[in-house]
Amino acid sequence: MILLDASALSASRPGRPLFDDCSVTVSAGDRIAVVGLNGSGKSTLLRQLAGTSPVESGAVRRGRGARVVMLDQDADLVGETVADVAGRGWESAAILDHLGLGGRGEDLMSTMSGGEIKRVALAAALVDVGAPGAAAHDVALILDEPTNHLDIDAIAWLEERLSAHRGALVLVTHDRHVLDRLTTRILELDRGRTFVHEGGYASYLEARAEREAQAGRAEGVRRNLARSELAWLRRGAPARTRKPKARIDAATAVVEGRAQSAARAGELDLAFGARRLGDTVIELAGVGHRFGPDWLFRKVDLSLDPRERLGIIGPNGAGKSTLLDIIAGRLTPSEGSVSTGTTVALGVYDQRGRELDPTMSVEQAVAGPTRQPDWEDARFLERFWFDADAQRAPIGLLSGGERRRLQLVLTLRQKPNVVLLDEPTNDLDLDTLRVLEDVLEDWPGAIVVVSHDRAFLERTVTDVLVIDEHHPGRRVPGGFGGWEALRRARGTSGAGPAKPTRTAAAIRTARPSPSTLGRRLRDVEKAIAALERRRNQLVAELEVAGGDVGALSRVGTELAALDSELAEAESQWLELAETLDTTR
Repeated sequence: MILLDASALSASRPGRPLFDDCSVTVSAGDRIAVVGLNGSGKSTLLRQLAGTSPVESGAVRRGRGARVVMLDQDADLVGETVADVAGRGWESAAILDHLGLGGRGEDLMSTMSGGEIKRVALAAALVDVGAPGAAAHDVALILDEPTNHLDIDAIAWLEERLSAHRGALVLVTHDRHVLDRLTTRILELDRGRTFVHEGGYASYLEARAEREAQAGRAEGVRRNLARSELAWLRRGAPARTRKPKARIDAATAVVEGRAQSAARAGELDLAFGARRLGDTVIELAGVGHRFGPDWLFRKVDLSLDPRERLGIIGPNGAGKSTLLDIIAGRLTPSEGSVSTGTTVALGVYDQRGRELDPTMSVEQAVAGPTRQPDWEDARFLERFWFDADAQRAPIGLLSGGERRRLQLVLTLRQKPNVVLLDEPTNDLDLDTLRVLEDVLEDWPGAIVVVSHDRAFLERTVTDVLVIDEHHPGRRVPGGFGGWEALRRARGTSGAGPAKPTRTAAAIRTARPSPSTLGRRLRDVEKAIAALERRRNQLVAELEVAGGDVGALSRVGTELAALDSELAEAESQWLELAETLDTTR
């Protein structure tokens, strides 16, 4: 049954078109994702399909008896309390509970945070789908970034809920797990043109890479990112270990026994002259915080190292953003102490963002008031999809997602050596997420991320700090995959899916990436060097032991054990070096 039929739709904004001649038919059972860069018109297209925004050209027709339910990022909610907006029945209460708002039906909407308001809006949309007297298979459910502001368990529950929807689903989301699990067709908006890809997220990536190859485009970066993302989907996210990040080229130099080659001419230096971090970065000792009588968390101990890759995870309201503010020095904890090294230069990307002058150009905002934009500014902006025209455009013409992308660029261009990111994936498009992951992979400093985006965590962090009622401040090695495996082993996965998705299953059997292998290789080399130093000390002790039988026996026993450990470490080094060679 056809629910929506859109033909020859177009939209534009001052200076350029968003999309043109876009046609799509939405039938019951369809699972359609709309993808494209921030500012390409995804939200505009969804509003045109829902009938909440006028079409500039073309037409949208509804099937007989079809009903449209939409979650808009900027929806106007009517009602004084949560229950007024989401409903007062048992279903609304259950949905609110799954979204982390259980028991808050009588809370005033005026007291809710921005993220909580978005969750109430999502609850209202899901309740509307099952309105009394309505047939669910007649409903076209249109969702604009439904996973924003949801925690990991709520996202897993939402996946299950949407997979069971009998009508049509059209959504915009940056969550690649959701895309990979739910979608069967991808509508891509790309620089004014539209492309329809049959199949899910992996099929879309493959088709786009092939299309760009056939067209012979010069945008090799986007093509390579798409192929890299497709490879990740096929093999699962690489396993992570809690070891310092080693540059791929440095690891290759170790394996091949040659000096590291110089950077290519004109290559963009991610450090941008940032100060080198000392041994002391940021340390938390017995930190706790509360608002009023209730504690969010207590007794959190944390020591960041200069190459830290740490994710902070936990349910909504557990205090993750509060902890990040404490780490940043923007909030004094209720108990405990925070020590920050003298070499630390912080860059903080939070959910609030900074106020930007709408009349200022993008490039001048990045350069700042004291200098003119230079080639490094331009190259970095290009890397985050601001072309020459967009760099000269006034900020007031940017979409909401483009402004968030600009905020990210401004944070990274401050030359920080410690980067704190609070929900960086919200409102960013898929291409920008892949670029951000690529940049963070080689970032020459420490990174701490608060995120509910499973794919982003899988690809950027080596450890997670869990903030919840059971383990406030517990550090878990292995990143998101390590934490998920621990929860599954203990049977505490909560509202997670009944069976793992294809990508989640692949994660646990994935072959380590070259960068992960490089980190392991570097750590083994450090271990070997330490063992050799200890061996030299023991040999020296043997020489001075003389006829002391007790000393000779003790040192000899330790030396034999150390030689065995050294042989094992050298064998591990050779195995890692060989594996790294085959992955290059």
